[in-house]
Amino acid sequence: MAKPVVDHFEQHDENNSVDLGYSEDNVETFDHPKWKRTVNLVLVSFHSMMATFSAAAIQSGFVDIAEDFHISVQHASYLTSLFIVVLGAAPLFWRPLGQTYGRRPIFLISLIGSLVGNIGCAKSPSYGTMGLCRAIAAWFISPATSLGSAVVAESFEKKDRARYMGVWTTMVTLGVPLAPFVFGFVTVRVGYRWTYWILAIINAVQFVLFFFLGLETRHVPGQATVKKSGYFTFHRIDPTPIKIVDFIAPLGLITRRNVVIAAVSYSTAFLWGSVTTTFEIPQIFPETYGFNNQQVGLQYIGIILGTLIGEFAGGFFSDQWMWRRQRRGRKPEPEYRLWLSYFGYLLVICGVVVFFVQIAKSGTKWNITPIIGAAVAAVGNQIITTIMITYAVDCYPSESAAIGVFITFIRQTLGFIGPFWYVYGIEPGIDKY
Repeated sequence: MAKPVVDHFEQHDENNSVDLGYSEDNVETFDHPKWKRTVNLVLVSFHSMMATFSAAAIQSGFVDIAEDFHISVQHASYLTSLFIVVLGAAPLFWRPLGQTYGRRPIFLISLIGSLVGNIGCAKSPSYGTMGLCRAIAAWFISPATSLGSAVVAESFEKKDRARYMGVWTTMVTLGVPLAPFVFGFVTVRVGYRWTYWILAIINAVQFVLFFFLGLETRHVPGQATVKKSGYFTFHRIDPTPIKIVDFIAPLGLITRRNVVIAAVSYSTAFLWGSVTTTFEIPQIFPETYGFNNQQVGLQYIGIILGTLIGEFAGGFFSDQWMWRRQRRGRKPEPEYRLWLSYFGYLLVICGVVVFFVQIAKSGTKWNITPIIGAAVAAVGNQIITTIMITYAVDCYPSESAAIGVFITFIRQTLGFIGPFWYVYGIEPGIDKY
């Protein structure tokens, strides 16, 4: 199973350092001015954010959904869990299509499908129907969460890659806390179903912007560049026939320890530094402090600020770290970037501990200390995110799309499983404190 992927990977030399000898012309596309590539990155990054944003959008409305369909709040939260697991699996389907037909048509199809799914959610008469429409929306909105790493690798030089990779990863992370912050106000004022209508409207605006401003960054190494197409012209970029094995080929990265370590360590940090805090806030704070949906949404400001601070630290300092190494006359190996990740792990551990310990100590009187802990964890999570994904892509730049799919699969799988098991340690711990 792993062979179709592994055969295309660069090999390690006798010193176990990654051979990054590849032609920039075969990996990155510089046919367009930098400002156009930057605009394209912003569109793709926002598309990626909308995936996690859509997943977390209904967190502020769990109680209202439970009352509407006469189910428990826990069952209402499964609508988010379902979205998360589909986000992890769907990129396996989209990646071969993106390699063959290009990024642009896949992103456009993605936005139309997501729009339809969100409208279906808004009109759903039952819990089961809403779950089905949530799965449809998740399936279609997912491509940018994995192909975004390929767009960065195809659009920007290696020396700037961490900075631009950080833009994409920040938007993926930012969607998780930003959605409940925004929709806390929406749910209180116009009801939770308007959450879906707003998501559909955003998808429509995205489609129009990407249709006119989005670029095609995919091309096949060694082939002549295809002449530029019009807005309504689409063509097959890679003539290689699509095989069934192509849909599972990214899973072959399980044989590459540097990618596996980066994926698992990042996904674990994402679980604790992002998923856990954002999932527990809407379940603990209303019961403990008597908060309404709007008050719950305001608690995410700390996580949002922490994510932005972490991106500045992870992207800027990571590139500076590598640049200083190169300025000394030594070509930095990808592993040299990993030194900075230790700060991120320490911050995630400290932040999560502060978050839960301070909740337990607060009793029924709210104070800001748990939010400070969540913000610290968010800083660490974003530092790890930027460094680990950039490291994996630096190791195997020609497989950036497969790496994005593999990392997304691991991240979403852990994010889906986590809420089912960590509650058995968190809730008794808070009760006994």
